[in-house]
Amino acid sequence: MELFLTVSAFVFFVGYAILIIYYRQWWQQIPDYQPSQNYNSSSVFAGTMHKKNTTKISIIISARNEEQNITHCLQSILVQTYPADLFEIIVVDDHSTDNTVQIVKSFDKKNIHCIFLKDFVSGAFNSYKKKAIEVAIAQSTGNLIVTTDADCFMDKNWLQTIASFYEAYKPAFIAAPVSINCDNSFLSIFQALDFMTLQGITGASVYKKMHSMCNGANLAYEKIAFREVDGFKGIDNIASGDDMLLMHKIYKQYPKRVLFLKSKEAIVQTLAMDTWRNFFNQRIRWASKADKYGDKRILPVLILVYFFNLLLLILPVVAIFSNTIFSFFNYQLSIIKYWLGLVVLKTLVELFFLFPVAKFFNKQIILWWFPLAQPFHILYTVVAGCLGKFGSYTWKSRIVK
Repeated sequence: MELFLTVSAFVFFVGYAILIIYYRQWWQQIPDYQPSQNYNSSSVFAGTMHKKNTTKISIIISARNEEQNITHCLQSILVQTYPADLFEIIVVDDHSTDNTVQIVKSFDKKNIHCIFLKDFVSGAFNSYKKKAIEVAIAQSTGNLIVTTDADCFMDKNWLQTIASFYEAYKPAFIAAPVSINCDNSFLSIFQALDFMTLQGITGASVYKKMHSMCNGANLAYEKIAFREVDGFKGIDNIASGDDMLLMHKIYKQYPKRVLFLKSKEAIVQTLAMDTWRNFFNQRIRWASKADKYGDKRILPVLILVYFFNLLLLILPVVAIFSNTIFSFFNYQLSIIKYWLGLVVLKTLVELFFLFPVAKFFNKQIILWWFPLAQPFHILYTVVAGCLGKFGSYTWKSRIVK
């Protein structure tokens, strides 16, 4: 058994390392987009010089008990350089019990609209956020839908960058970068590192069209594309997945028109979860949709990552009950030393991938924390993946199966 586990762990490591190295290469191949930049014809984005924008945009925010965050979010949108007459903000109140609605209404701006989800649903419902987005799209006037979250804030050129990218390349779906705004606590730094890794993989995989990934805090898609794939029909029974599951549907219809927008000005900042409990609930929620993905190309990646981390969790437990010593070229190696070697190699490979990603997000300084975060990352990956499949979680004061 010990031999099987150690050999399996090595095989999974080799596959994992090769994948991560490819992700790094693909990330670096993505052109850095600037609205005024003219890409040459050899680029994947063969664009034109920036012209006056004409795209009408509807920004949709589903909010539930966000009185602490919604003000900053709306303020950062209202100061956008994009013309105010070309965008509207639709806040969908998801049964808030705090002052979220009052705060939204206090802005008293013509392009801010607040609608109530309770007017469109009755009784228990499994996917409130999908319904909120669906309702907002039905009432929107824009032809480009942009979604973000109430705990997010943006650079002043965020909307301008998205609109210019859309007008230059006419994608049906745009996945855009998201970064966690962390403080000096280990919890927030851990989340920032984990999230930055996911964002790097997102950009690389979407650019190379290996598989589909995105985050609902910073998405844009054509209203007509949403309607042509019947919106959330067929996935509306799944609690999460308003981002990736929709992306998969649109990718199936428009495989060449799903792009990643790599631009620092397009980055959306989001807040870290304030407790470990909330962090785990968030990640369990994300993991719960894994077996529902319409884009099955991502499943081998998920299996590889999960079982590699599972083996790294099992090996030190086995070492406690086993004195097995392996011989490698006359070098005696215990299971625990073998495990430590794999963890070190995993850390080095991931850091190699993260260096250019961290530079893009201007978070190189937190990479010093990465080795310390590694054991926690292995544990959370296994636990969240398991509970996402077989357990339940609490989100926004709702217990979700």
